[in-house]
Amino acid sequence: MSADALAHTCPPRDCADCRLRRNDAFTAVTPQQLAFIESFRSGTVAVPAGAAVIREHVSNGKLFTLYAGWAFRYKTLSDGRRQILNFVLPGDLVGLQQEFGDDAAHGVEAVTDCALCVFAGERLWDLFRAEPRLGYDITWLSARGESFVDENLLTAGQRNATERVAMLLIHLYRRLERIGLVEDARVPFPINQQHIADALGLSLVHTNKTLRRLAKLGLHEIAQGRLRLPNPRALERVAEYYDLPPRRVPLL
Repeated sequence: MSADALAHTCPPRDCADCRLRRNDAFTAVTPQQLAFIESFRSGTVAVPAGAAVIREHVSNGKLFTLYAGWAFRYKTLSDGRRQILNFVLPGDLVGLQQEFGDDAAHGVEAVTDCALCVFAGERLWDLFRAEPRLGYDITWLSARGESFVDENLLTAGQRNATERVAMLLIHLYRRLERIGLVEDARVPFPINQQHIADALGLSLVHTNKTLRRLAKLGLHEIAQGRLRLPNPRALERVAEYYDLPPRRVPLL
């Protein structure tokens, strides 16, 4: 689907038409809260695959909720080496970190064509003041993002290559499962081995060997941009992945 087509998947005016809000993965809001979110939203944007949603070290001042597609947050070094911080999936909020600095401390790049809802960062205080419950939701999302960073740090610091790859696969699978994107026991998986290597701090060669090793063990299958896990529980044991019962996630 092209970026132009995706732009029209974001409801242009009425947030009540939002497809994500009909998903049980996300918390419900009151009519008053929904009206505020609608007034808070400044528009929608379509970003084609490979383009920047947020440019690293550039002032932006906007918040985004990913409505459709995949993206990732990243930081780079001066020689071009890149660390992917986390993958952004539908319903995720990005850009909040910019509120605490003059420029974007990280970049966000589209993996696939993406459609996003746009919010003005300078109005964030209005949200906390007018709708404290929505302010709490943003705080909760921020804490959830921090927990992802903690888990990624544990992965990079202590897990071996097999455990790292297993962790990434099961974590993304469970996130996609929660938002209803499992079909025929498969989930969309548009990222490539370079993305995986950059997310896990592995070389491309090591990433390739590890993926092939896990595939030979029958723990995953990646084909035609989709991921299948024949035995998710076994992959969880390899990764030492302990997930809590899913709870609904706030959606801005």
